[in-house]
Amino acid sequence: MMSGYTADDLWPSLDESEGRIPCFPSDPVWSVLPTLKGQMADMLADIGENIRDGISIDSTNGIVHIDDSAVIEPFVHIIGPAYIGPNATIRHGAYIREYSWICANSLVGHASETKHSILLPGSKAPHFNYVGDSILGIGVNLGAGTKLSNVRNDRKSIPITKANGERFDSKMRKLGALVGDESQLGCNV
Repeated sequence: MMSGYTADDLWPSLDESEGRIPCFPSDPVWSVLPTLKGQMADMLADIGENIRDGISIDSTNGIVHIDDSAVIEPFVHIIGPAYIGPNATIRHGAYIREYSWICANSLVGHASETKHSILLPGSKAPHFNYVGDSILGIGVNLGAGTKLSNVRNDRKSIPITKANGERFDSKMRKLGALVGDESQLGCNV
């Protein structure tokens, strides 16, 4: 029997009081990514579009919601559907692609890109980062130049290796990284 990580295993301090977060399945936790499109559609339909003048937004494929308390610096481009939560910061030159769920107090930095990913509360991708098909736990910090690549060169499904060495197939062709709470990744990882 495949035994994956649960949201409680990876993100034990997950607290829904800090704004909207996705609903995580009981097991395996990465199966939230295929459901993210539906969850975002439901959530965004519930809260509606909220955008600001002067921000480059493409809402052709879905709405964008930017919390009123979020800081959006110049020259950011956002493709919907996307959610940017309370007190989030999106720095100069960031590229927020479709299905990016940026939770409360998170940061997407200069020249960083997110796609089909979840940044849980307080996580940071501060400079020159790529976050694709990934989930960053609470308080995670990516060092400058960290790339969370989401596709194998041979295009096969992504294997998962647990801390105990157990390895199994995720059955997903696109999967970047699952990063536990308070993790710090070094530069150019």
